[in-house]
Amino acid sequence: MNAPGTEADLHRRITDFALRTLALPQETPLQLTPIAKGGSDRMFYRLSCRIECEYQVAPMEMGGEYSVIVMHYNPGNREDTLYAEIADFLLELKIAAPTILAHDSKDCLVVMEDLGTEDLWSYRNEKWITRRGFYVRTLMHANRLHRYFQDDGGVQPPRMMNGYDMSLYRWERQYFREEFVGPVCGISLSREEEDALEEEGAALARRLMLSGEGLIHRDLQSQNIMIHELAPVLIDFQGMRKGSPFYDLGSLLYDPYVSLTFDERLELLGFYYILSPRDIPWEEFATLFYEGSAQRLMQALGAYGFLGLQKGKAAFLAHIPNGLRNLQDATSRASALPHLRDLATRCLAVLKL
Repeated sequence: MNAPGTEADLHRRITDFALRTLALPQETPLQLTPIAKGGSDRMFYRLSCRIECEYQVAPMEMGGEYSVIVMHYNPGNREDTLYAEIADFLLELKIAAPTILAHDSKDCLVVMEDLGTEDLWSYRNEKWITRRGFYVRTLMHANRLHRYFQDDGGVQPPRMMNGYDMSLYRWERQYFREEFVGPVCGISLSREEEDALEEEGAALARRLMLSGEGLIHRDLQSQNIMIHELAPVLIDFQGMRKGSPFYDLGSLLYDPYVSLTFDERLELLGFYYILSPRDIPWEEFATLFYEGSAQRLMQALGAYGFLGLQKGKAAFLAHIPNGLRNLQDATSRASALPHLRDLATRCLAVLKL
């Protein structure tokens, strides 16, 4: 008997739940492989088995191999408790997401479709003609989500986190300063500098609040887009909420994990502009994109600092150079963000990037 709360006990509970979900006999041999995934406290496992019997009722072929992904989450993190419900919602909207096979809210376990190991990030070195297709289809999914309030078609919204408001935008700005500017860059801002940045950031938040509300993924970057059967599928959408679509566009097109050229980024932004016609001139649309990108990059850099220094996940620190360069680039194209642009430039100089 495994002691409650131990890793062995968790593995036993995962195995038992998966066997029940897949309607497999208790004696079925299963292989449980941990999957290292991102910066969250969730634990992911790939559970695989070989089908040798004829009486299986699970959707598998005899003599073949079958696998699922099992997620174990902390019930204290409300976002994670919403994952399964949001996945079902996205699929109902015809947005590609993993199929949820079972959810045990008491044991905090989710069994879902295995989408394989390739994500959009793994294609980062492929030719643009290949990557472009994945980005275009991802933008089509994102647009469907962003237009939910116009095109919901009767699909009821799931429970989700509170939407973006002035306080959440303010929290992201503070997160950036407290977890990145100080700890990573070693910069101590004067009261006057903080006041100027806060005034500029509050004005940015007001513009984003007026830029058109949709449902957004909130972490729409290349490692959260699986490529399954040569098609993009969204994952890690538990943070979905009401917000500005320009935040999602910044997440994807100014993704620090993947380098896009100016022309590639502009081509994709132009595609989205045509895909989602708005009563707004292109120049204003592009400016809002750069501003939404700046807001997103502040959050991302704050997260890299927090995860890298506070949580000991040093791999996130490697993404700071690209993230900071992206922030400088986005702010240099948004004339209303001179203080943030100057701070990004100062951070680059201090870090000698």
